[in-house]
Amino acid sequence: MLIHVLKSKIHRVTVTEANLNYIGSITIDQDLLDAANILPNERVSIVNNNNGERFDTYVISGERGSGMICLNGAAARKVQPGDIIIIIAYGIMSEEEAKTYKPVILFPDTETNKLV
Repeated sequence: MLIHVLKSKIHRVTVTEANLNYIGSITIDQDLLDAANILPNERVSIVNNNNGERFDTYVISGERGSGMICLNGAAARKVQPGDIIIIIAYGIMSEEEAKTYKPVILFPDTETNKLV
C-alpha cells in the first residue's frame, strides 16, 4: 500500500504579493525551494494562518534571495500580502519507507522569508 506522507514544509512565511492576473500557482524564492526539497511544478498545500483558508496549487520558482512568496491567479483571493502561511508538500511512499522517512521542515524568518 502507498500512503501520502509529509515530505517538506516551509513553516510560517509571509505573503509578499497576491497577483490575481496570472494563470495560477505560488511563486517561491528558489533558495527556499532548494532548502525544502520542493521542485517547480510540484503540488503543494497552502494553509493561511490569518484566515484559515486551505488550498492546493503548484510551485513556480521565484528569484533567488528575494524572499518572494506570491500567490497567483484564483489563489490570490485567498490571501493578502502580509498574511502568514504554511507551505506543505507531500510524498507518496510505501508504509515501510514512511516509517524511516524524515521530512524537511524549514522555519524561515517571517519578516524576510529567508533562512536563519
